[in-house]
Amino acid sequence: MIAAEWLKLRSIRSSHLLLGLSLAAIPLAVAVAWSAIGMYDSATPAMRRTARIAELEEVVLIVPQLCMGIMGVLAITSEYATGLIRTSLALVPRRWPVLTAKSAVVGGLGLVVGPVVVFATYAVTAAMLDGRFPVAPLAERWPTLVASSVTVAVFALLGLGLGAVLRSAAGAIAVLVGLVYVIPIVVGNLPEPWSERLGSVMIGALPREITGADLTSSVYGALLPPVVAGVVLALYAVAPVAAGLLLLRHRDA
Repeated sequence: MIAAEWLKLRSIRSSHLLLGLSLAAIPLAVAVAWSAIGMYDSATPAMRRTARIAELEEVVLIVPQLCMGIMGVLAITSEYATGLIRTSLALVPRRWPVLTAKSAVVGGLGLVVGPVVVFATYAVTAAMLDGRFPVAPLAERWPTLVASSVTVAVFALLGLGLGAVLRSAAGAIAVLVGLVYVIPIVVGNLPEPWSERLGSVMIGALPREITGADLTSSVYGALLPPVVAGVVLALYAVAPVAAGLLLLRHRDA
């Protein structure tokens, strides 16, 4: 089943495009770093002493997250659009192995793409910026880098689950974008303490909460202990897939 689902995913032309766009986050971060270097070199000595730059691997993380989320959506909705889902379910009457195999393929690909983008971005930009901007060493940053990498796989499974529930690519992508990008903006504008309480469960806050990193400068909340934050991140992936599996077993294709 897994080999078959991998073949299906490879046969969707959009998968290659989305994979390429995910990896494009690396040169995007390099371009931002190059621009920052230019501004630093032209700044006055006083401005250089206080110059800071955000962690670029976190800035561009939105690119592979969204791309892999969309890939997850299309992995299931493309079969509904073409009618291939009927063939798949006819060959596997129990149904649950179909979505389970898709989850393994999409989630596994996310577990590869995430670390490649995050760690490559960190390594390249840290080398470029060293000596100009303060850059935390890998020994200090790696727990957050790992947690951030995992969110790419979470997005892939979130997209797959939404696609299985809604059966519509446009609808699932709209919900995906709303859940992870629109709602955090709304939450950020709520009065306290609700802004921090709800902000703490947004995906953007979870990697640093999982590692216990400093969140004093974050736009999100910082209320969850590491274990709880890890559980919440897992639920973002597991809950939509579980809902999609339940619906797949109890409704017609």
